[in-house]
Amino acid sequence: MTDWAIHGFEIANCNCLPGCPCQFSQLPSDGTCRAMMTLRIDKGHYGETSLDGLYGAAIFSWPGAIHEGNGQRQIVIDERATPEQRAGLEAIMRGEDTDEFATMFFVFNAMTATSHDTLTAAISLEWDAETGTGSTKVGRIASTQVQPIPHIISGAPHFAAINLPNGFEFEVAHVASGTTTTPGSAITLEGINGTHAHVAELHLTGRGLVRSA
Repeated sequence: MTDWAIHGFEIANCNCLPGCPCQFSQLPSDGTCRAMMTLRIDKGHYGETSLDGLYGAAIFSWPGAIHEGNGQRQIVIDERATPEQRAGLEAIMRGEDTDEFATMFFVFNAMTATSHDTLTAAISLEWDAETGTGSTKVGRIASTQVQPIPHIISGAPHFAAINLPNGFEFEVAHVASGTTTTPGSAITLEGINGTHAHVAELHLTGRGLVRSA
């Protein structure tokens, strides 16, 4: 198994209500799961190949809960990646070289029946922790916008977080309201507007989540 590690940041947006029942081992809000995640690698490697400074994204759709399978996936790799970097990052995002169920990538791959062609694009990710706003752009393929959840009465920014000490994606994530469009993907995400989003530090290896001391 090739040794790998990525340490950076992610923004993810799905069709569930803010908070996302999946994070609490419950069924998704409307019975289906549709999502996009974008990641920025500040420090990383796949074997001897550096992944520092690269970005990746993935778009998903399941007809039911993720664990019921039969999902679709399309991966997008930073267009700046060399062939070696692309192969390494794609292997990570396909759940390869990973202990069984150790990361979300492994789980997503195991529950995917259709993998659409991997694409390349210019990818960006911005996040302002003070205002709780951020965005991702994946060329002309897809984009996500996030902002604080509006308070149900006043509309003022409402800040919340999820703490998952035994999670396989993150330990702590900020919860936000997100909107995603995927005009250039083989997977069309409909109704991803003002729904659950989370932003989190991402620190993973093939053995699983690297937990804070």
